[in-house]
Parts: sequence; structure tokens; C-alpha cells
Amino acid sequence: MAKDPVCGMFVDENKAELKAQVRGVTYYFCSESCMHEFLAPEKEMRKLKVEVLVSAILSVPILLFTYLPLLPAQSSNYLLFVLETPIQFVVGWRFYKGTYDSVKNRMGNMDALIALGTSAAWAYSTAVTFAPTFFPFSGVYFDTSAVIITLILAGRFLEHVTKSRASAAVRKLAELQPTVAHRVDESGAEVDVPIEQVQVGDMLVVRPGEKIPVDAIIVEGRSVIDESMITGESIPAEKSVGQEVIGATINKSGLLKLKADKVGQDTALSQIVKLVEEAQVGRAPIQRLADRIAAYFVPVVIAAATVAALSWYYFGHIGLNFSVLVFVSVVVISCPCALGIATPAALLVGTSKGAQNGVLIKGGEYLERAGKIDTMVFDKTGTLTIGRPSVTDVVPEAGLSSDELLRLAASVEKGSEHPLGEAIVNEAKSRSISLSEPQGFEAIAGKGVKARVDGRTVLLGNRRLITENGGDLSVLEPELRRLEEEGKTAMIVARDGKVEGLVAVADTVKPSAKATVEALKGMGIRVVMLTGDNSRTAAAIANKLGIDKFFAEVLPQQKEETIESMQKEGRVVAMVGDGINDAPALAKADVGIAIGSGTDIAKETGGIVLIKDDLRNVATAIKLSRKTLAKIKQNLFWAFAYNVVLIPVAAGALVPVFGAQVYGVLPFLAAGAMAISSVTVLSNSLLLFRFKTGFE
Repeated sequence: MAKDPVCGMFVDENKAELKAQVRGVTYYFCSESCMHEFLAPEKEMRKLKVEVLVSAILSVPILLFTYLPLLPAQSSNYLLFVLETPIQFVVGWRFYKGTYDSVKNRMGNMDALIALGTSAAWAYSTAVTFAPTFFPFSGVYFDTSAVIITLILAGRFLEHVTKSRASAAVRKLAELQPTVAHRVDESGAEVDVPIEQVQVGDMLVVRPGEKIPVDAIIVEGRSVIDESMITGESIPAEKSVGQEVIGATINKSGLLKLKADKVGQDTALSQIVKLVEEAQVGRAPIQRLADRIAAYFVPVVIAAATVAALSWYYFGHIGLNFSVLVFVSVVVISCPCALGIATPAALLVGTSKGAQNGVLIKGGEYLERAGKIDTMVFDKTGTLTIGRPSVTDVVPEAGLSSDELLRLAASVEKGSEHPLGEAIVNEAKSRSISLSEPQGFEAIAGKGVKARVDGRTVLLGNRRLITENGGDLSVLEPELRRLEEEGKTAMIVARDGKVEGLVAVADTVKPSAKATVEALKGMGIRVVMLTGDNSRTAAAIANKLGIDKFFAEVLPQQKEETIESMQKEGRVVAMVGDGINDAPALAKADVGIAIGSGTDIAKETGGIVLIKDDLRNVATAIKLSRKTLAKIKQNLFWAFAYNVVLIPVAAGALVPVFGAQVYGVLPFLAAGAMAISSVTVLSNSLLLFRFKTGFE
């Protein structure tokens, strides 16, 4: 059985007539309308991709023939007209449709400004091309329209790609759940059933290495469960009769008999999927500054051009030709085409510079938000820390070397599949210590392990294991407390009843973590840590990194709720994480920043991905975003500056001084202002390539 990705109903894969393959994954649908709804975004993205490619391919020769004398001027103009007209009216048709919608809704938007500005440039250039005697000394500006349309469509394509990845993140979360469960029937026989048929109260069997099918209670058996996908913690949890286990987590060792407790949409994994979906859908789209400007600017421009033209016609008594020319000149000069590229040009350079520095920014929306961040929230395990346990301290008793103590501990754990044991063995191997073969290995639940090494009995475990076997901990007690206060797992080594020392294991802090926290605090950003780990360990990590605020023992839903509570305080929040359990918080945050070495789901949910596993790039992303936002504001200023200054000239202010013959230079001034403002905006944006991270 397969779940319809739109309505959620189950479809028999063998009988389904409606199916589609998207990016190598086959989806089954219960109706044609569901298929249409699911494939519509894919269709729009493919259409945008074709439009961007066509526009870009045609724009290259347009730029070449505009700035290189490859043909005589008039012949070049005819060729540019042929190349740019399809971009203007075929590729750019969506802007005219958007303009129609804005007029219908009585609200100007960016589409209207783009359509008006590029159409004015195209119309003026077309007039120069086919009636050159009326426009002496004037150039054409087909390239301006082509570049604007190409850049803006490229930005919209990237936005569609980002939305598609967000949907893929939800699908991947759902696919983590096992498809089959081993259910025990009334006769005691095991029957494999689809996960959808499991009901609350059913008895299930889970073997070592298998995923737990649903949230359940252990009724028989004992095991170690890898819950990292939910809790984010790298050290598996020991589970026994009466304890809860979570669906989709991995049974690492023992055979378990479970009683189903939560199924379907009630499981922890389903709740994570729901949280991610709600966070993505509930996020209101940012209304860009250019859109707000366009909403007021477009009608003002049309009104100003109309008033100027009618004034000259009725009161200036110069003639219809001059009045029409005034109208066109005011439209061209007042609707700066540079406004259309003010934001995309800076965003294009900003995202390119980010990629050079190991920061993948999925779209301008995220870069814009990142520039306003005032609170940075970090997950602990795998983000601030390496994400796997390693030996941090080896404390031998007098008369024993640290290497010998480590050899004893590693020999006992040799061949162990427990992460703590693996960490000890790996540390011994890194020191080139030869290990002995353990005899009679025994795992003592909740206490530690026991084996004979070189003919002597060696214990490795907690206080309870050692004291029950006659060990004296009085001498090592201060060191033991110190290690525990630092959030480390301290294991005591005893040989033939005599305590030989301590071996501490912990998930260590990444080398770049402290510098990152300091850099963010230096930028005036509050740093917060969230973790599913215990308070003692969280406090130790926070203290080591200089983090003033932390929340410990939080589940995925609580992480999202914590982010939301900060947003309700008026804060602009970014979340940095790497795991499945971080996905809801990444989606809920104003900006989700995913670690490149983390899970695919985290990377697809986050709006910014750190390509390298270097936390300093978090600070780089914020610095770059702030610089890019500053460039956008500067660009918007320059997009208007030249044009606003020349509006009175376009309206005929010089006629009383120089006479009506001055109208011949109006189109030249208008087109010149358009070109200069566009060049200024592009040049200002290119200055972002000089950006420095501050960590060089």
C-alpha cells in the first residue's frame, strides 16, 4: 500500500492506474485531481526553467551586439529587435499577466513596474530602430529589458526550487517509517502486516538491527535503542520492560516484544512531519521593499506622465507630437529599469559569494531574513559538538600508566557494538596500543561490562558495579565528581577488585564552535542552545562555549515551541541544526541553517546550508546577509536618483529656457538615465565580491 501524497489516502500499488515518477520516486494517486495538484508545482518549475534558459541564451548575443561593433549600427539594431522581442513578449508574458491582475485588484506590484519599465525601453528602442531620423544620436536599450527579465525569472526559478525541496523534506521524513511490522496473532504466530494495519494494543516483535514500527511499550526483553533521529543524542538509550520506545528508531541489540501504544498520525515521527508541514505552510511570505514601492509608484508615474502630456497639449500649444514625446519620456525616466535589478543583482552576487565561502543560500528570501537575525539558536549534538562520543580523560591510579589503563578498558570492550565501548577501542587504536583478547565477556545491564583480560577479572562501569564487587572509590571520588560535573560519562576500571582508574567519554565540542559564538555575540546576536541531553551536560557545554542561555531535555516539538515563543517576543530567530529532530525547529525559525554533514532532511528544511562542517560559516552567513541588505538599499536609492532628478526635464522644464526644440534630447536623457542607473546598480552589487569573512 502507498499513501497518496496529496490527500493521504492509501492506494493499492498493484491496482493503481494513476501514478507518476518525480525525481526517480514513484507516487500513486487515488484520483486524477490529486495527481494534477501534486504535479502542478513541478510543471511550473519546468516551465520557468525553460523560460530562464531561453532568455539567457538570447541575452548573450544581445549583450555582444550591443557592446561590440560586430555589425553596422542599423543592422545591429534590427538584429537586437529580433532577438529581444521574444524575450519581451513570450518569456516576459507572465509580467503582463501580473500587471493585468494588479490593475484588476487596484494594487500596483513589481510585475507592473517590470512590465512598464521594460516595455518603455523596448518601445523606445523599437522607435529608434525603425524611425532613426526622429531620434538622432540615440542608442537602443534592448539589452536592459533582456537582462532584467532574465535575472528576475532566474530568481523566481530558485524560489520554486526551494519550495520543491521543502516538500521533498516532508516526503523523506515520512519515508523513514518502516513499511512492515511483525505482529503476533492470537495463536502466538508472527505475521508480517503493512504498518498501516497495526492498531493500538497489538503485540509486535522487533529483532536486532530492525526499526521499531510504531511508538510502543516493551513487554519482554532488553535492548539498546538508537534514538538519535528523535533526541539528537549519539549515545543509544538502554531500554527494558515497561519503558517506551519510539517508532522508526533502531533496535541495536536484543530481541524485543512490544505492545503498540501510538499508531498512524499519533506517532512521534508523524508528529514531526506535521510540525514541519505546519511551519512551512504557516510562514507568511515577505513582501519585498520593491513591491511596496511599486504599489504606490506605478500609478503615480502614469498620473505624472499623463498630467505633463495633457498640460503641454492644452496649455503649451506646442502640438500632439511633443505631448506624446513628453508622456513617453516621463514613463521611461520615472520607471527605472534599475529597480527591477536592484534586488536580484545584489542577491545574485551575495549568494555567489556565499557559495565561495561554503554557505549555500537557497534564495533571496532567506538571505534577506538572515540580515535581520537578532537571536541564534544552536542544537547541541552534531552541531556545536562532533556528534559522536570520544575519550576525553584517562585518569590512572598511582603505579599505572594511562596507556596501560586504556589497554585494560579497551581489551574488555574489544568487539563491543556499544558507542562508549567503540570510543574507548578507537582511542586505544589511535595510540597504537596492542589489545588482549577478552574471555568470558558479560554485559551487566545498567551497570557496565565484565571480562577476563590476561587471566585477571576486569570490570568497567559505573559506581554501582564497582562497589557491589568490593571496589573502594574514596581516592577517585573527587575526580569522578569533576568529570560528571563537566557532563562526561565517567567509567571506572577495576582489576581483581582493585580500582585502577577512570576513563571518561563525551561528545566533544567542535574546534570552530567557540569562535563562532564569540563572533555572533560580537555582532549583537543573542546565542541560545537547545538540546535533548540532560541539564548537567548542557550546562557544561554552554559554560565552555560562553553561551548564557540554554534549554535541556527538549523534544522536537518543544524545540519548535521554544523557537515560536522567542518569535512572539518580537525576536528574529535563526536555528542551526543537523538532525531529523531539528527539522520542525528549522522550518519554524525565520531562517533555518543546516549543517552540510547532517541529514538530508535537515538540509532540505533549512533555508541556508553550510557546505563545510565549519560553524564559523554561520557568522559568515549573517555578515554576508547584512552586507547584501545594505547593498539592496543602496541600489534602490541609485535606481531612483538619476531618474527623479531628470523627471522635471522629461516633463519639459527646459522648454521655456531653450524652446520646443529641446524636446529632441528628452528621449536621449531618459534612456541615458536608465542606462546610468542600471550600470550604477550593477557596479555597486559587484562590490560585494570584496566581502571578507573576518576569519581569514
